[in-house]
Amino acid sequence: MTEAAREAAEARNPFERSLGESNLFPLMSESISVFQMNLGRVCNLSCRHCHVGAGPGRTEAMDASIVDECLRVIKRQRYPTLDITGGAPEMNANYRRLVETASSFGINIKTRTNLTILTKDGYTDLPEFFARNRVEVVASLPYFSSETTDRQRGGGVFASSIEALRALNSVGYGVEGSGLKLFLVYNPCGAFLPPPEKSIEADFRRELKKRHGVSFTGLFTITNMPVGRFLEFLNVSGNFIGYMERLKSSYNPEAAVNVMCRNTISVAWDGSLYDCDFNQMLGLKCGGPPDHIRDFDHERLSVRRIVTGAHCYGCTAGAGSSCAGAVAR
Repeated sequence: MTEAAREAAEARNPFERSLGESNLFPLMSESISVFQMNLGRVCNLSCRHCHVGAGPGRTEAMDASIVDECLRVIKRQRYPTLDITGGAPEMNANYRRLVETASSFGINIKTRTNLTILTKDGYTDLPEFFARNRVEVVASLPYFSSETTDRQRGGGVFASSIEALRALNSVGYGVEGSGLKLFLVYNPCGAFLPPPEKSIEADFRRELKKRHGVSFTGLFTITNMPVGRFLEFLNVSGNFIGYMERLKSSYNPEAAVNVMCRNTISVAWDGSLYDCDFNQMLGLKCGGPPDHIRDFDHERLSVRRIVTGAHCYGCTAGAGSSCAGAVAR
């Protein structure tokens, strides 16, 4: 290594150095197959682990003009997957129009839900709406027991979540042969990595069926990212340094190769473009123009350099983590 190369390597942040040691620096986009839209930070819950910092008191919400810009891009590019998230995305005034219009394009639509919103007035018909539009439902459920779930998300959340899961099952979601996919999302309740995905999925499947008669298609594990409220928890509890060291020591090159940002573009509620939902929360826009949906350029964004930082160890630790669960098998 030349002296100049050595100095350049030392100037990189720790994650970039790890990428360099894996021959992955700089990390580049390979394509865009997932178009992700974060409809805002309005939510009916204020979960302890939320990287978005969403809650009932938030007002940030994607307006109709930004939704229309996104729909124009989706229609033009016909990306295989539209991934809708929030907050509670269902609470956005443009949510149903977005789903129905995107559905007419014939693409796969994923909607992320905290489940409890499906039990609230004005939203109880959403399971039928999802089924009618063949939407893939990705539902967050911290654990298969009420104690753990309510501790992380608030009293009564587990009972409401089971009610919502039963409603989804009643229209065919998670039922074999229906074609309606229902995925659960598990993330740890503390400063540690999730267990092997298949192992915890088997536990969820057994316990939810036995205790509540609930079925589902599959389960994703997601590592808690040192962002938002979880970062606040790490700092207040004195776990930040230990957790970051745990993530860094668990860095897996195979997971780094398959990180979701390499085939995803993420649109924030205000139309700004990011490599992922986590970079959104840190204000780390795509590196260089275009960085807003109004100036969307598929060719340039498909070969962009990914903006990274120490938080990226969360997606590359162990089996890796993404919006679709583990990335290294």
